[in-house]
Amino acid sequence: MFENLIGNERIKNILRRLVHEKRVPNAILFAGSDGVGKRQFALELARAAVCHSPKDGESCGECQACVRVDVFTFPKADDKDAHMQVIFSEHPDVGVVIPYKRNILVDAIRNLEKEANFRPYEAEARFFIVDNADKMNAAASNALLKTLEEPYQTTHIFLVTSRPDSLLPTIRSRCQVLRFAPVQMDELERLLLKTHKYSQADARLIAAYSQGSVSEAQSIDLAEFRQRRDLMLRVLHGALLKADTASLLRASEEIADSKNKDFFEYYLDILQSLIRDIWTLQSVGAQSVVNSDVLADLERMAKSADRARLSSWLEEIESLRETLDVNVNKRIAADALFVKMAA
Repeated sequence: MFENLIGNERIKNILRRLVHEKRVPNAILFAGSDGVGKRQFALELARAAVCHSPKDGESCGECQACVRVDVFTFPKADDKDAHMQVIFSEHPDVGVVIPYKRNILVDAIRNLEKEANFRPYEAEARFFIVDNADKMNAAASNALLKTLEEPYQTTHIFLVTSRPDSLLPTIRSRCQVLRFAPVQMDELERLLLKTHKYSQADARLIAAYSQGSVSEAQSIDLAEFRQRRDLMLRVLHGALLKADTASLLRASEEIADSKNKDFFEYYLDILQSLIRDIWTLQSVGAQSVVNSDVLADLERMAKSADRARLSSWLEEIESLRETLDVNVNKRIAADALFVKMAA
């Protein structure tokens, strides 16, 4: 039910009204920052629409249809057919398309097109969610455009993305756009205190670091976060206080090690957070610092940090992120980044 989702009350009210008045558009673009709950809102809209006993635009959450909507069995990474699948939940009228190895390929969208022309099996309509829609390659985008141009009356397609501008303008123009705001820090903090055994200070730290992302806040392992942050603090010490290139290269080796291959971007996220905190200390003071539990360390580095240098580091990190989509050698990329930071 929408009431179980946190944040974005305005959008909740819009969706309730659409369900209650049976005016759900054939195509909706759920746009907003990563982790704010866009996919869950899309699933909840589908649930409310297929529910056997909806009330005031809300699903009952208890009927057989409601229970089955978000129960998915996703393919394994080595499934040779994963790139072409529309994955249905246990409800035959609710399906999703997800990226395969960072991309949504045309075969998956062609299968969506085929399914979109079938009448509903149980509900009054069928619902398809394209998650991370910005991952569609050019062929997939053009195939989807064809489906959106001639939508079947009982088919609804929800595109979920944190990068709406990367979609074709012709795709965006055929969708009703719902723009999601980051979840307020105090809402995240209350959620964490309710769902985890955190102290108030730890809940505040995670809520601040998550930058309005519900999924980020819920998934962080605090001990692991602090361990990885310690390494990034050593990187900044080596760059700002010691001019120690050797220590930075050792850190590069560690974060690019095979055991850390799935956490490479996580390290970059933490590094960016620390750099922004140093910038914030120089600009507005300690009140807006995210990593407040290591404030003394950050203040010491802020005294010797040049703002232009900090800015260039953030730009270098963003440039590195863009290369990750083309399978760059992470060790070489991290070496290059840290050598530039030490210069």
